[in-house]
Amino acid sequence: MSRTLAAAPSEPVVVPERVCLLAGDDDVTPVWRNVLGGLTFRLSAADGAQRYVKWVPAGTPELDLDAEAARLAWAGRYTPVPRVLDRGDDDEGGWLLTAGLPGRSAVDPHWLARPETAARAIGAGLRAMHGALPADGCPFSWGVADRVARLSPDARARVGDVPAVDRLVVCHGDPCAPNTLLDDDGRWTAHVDLDALGVADRWADLAVASYSLEWNYGDGYEPAFFEGYGIAPDAGRIAFYRRLWDLG
Repeated sequence: MSRTLAAAPSEPVVVPERVCLLAGDDDVTPVWRNVLGGLTFRLSAADGAQRYVKWVPAGTPELDLDAEAARLAWAGRYTPVPRVLDRGDDDEGGWLLTAGLPGRSAVDPHWLARPETAARAIGAGLRAMHGALPADGCPFSWGVADRVARLSPDARARVGDVPAVDRLVVCHGDPCAPNTLLDDDGRWTAHVDLDALGVADRWADLAVASYSLEWNYGDGYEPAFFEGYGIAPDAGRIAFYRRLWDLG
């Protein structure tokens, strides 16, 4: 993954037929696109209820909706994440339909204008998630050994020595700022996009979540993030896990 993996669509989007069928009479709004062709749509009902559809083109194995559905079902027993309503495939692609959640993305314009509050809430939300999900009972891994083993020989040499584990937790796996939802008072409400969730050192999440603040808000907001999480930065672990993120 990289900092350019996904963005809100800036050009017209053709809505797949399956998304139209799932929407019924709901309004359909494209809200996210990734570089592999995956799309996320918001389905808005007349009564204000919202659902979300992730859709990926057929033959895109890098985007595993079954993996995300399984992780959401497991994590939803312990912490606020999207509830899976439907999962399927057809000749055009695959889809994952989930219920909407309270709050708005930490990169909503409302929070782009209040970055320090958002950064602190992202840290607090990640700490809460790490505390709520039981690492001993988690069937999924985001372990550093497996991630390093998937690198090319050149990248493996460049990433450097793996640091000692600080604390194993169930990591989000893609803890960038857009994947935390906040209420209007600046408190985290839920996490989304958990297709890589799994057990790993907490610094695998901390390094990348804090890294993403610069991409989304600019410089200067890491102190608020680490204050929200309640931990002092560990420069060595941060540097390693950021290199692993960039090289992977």
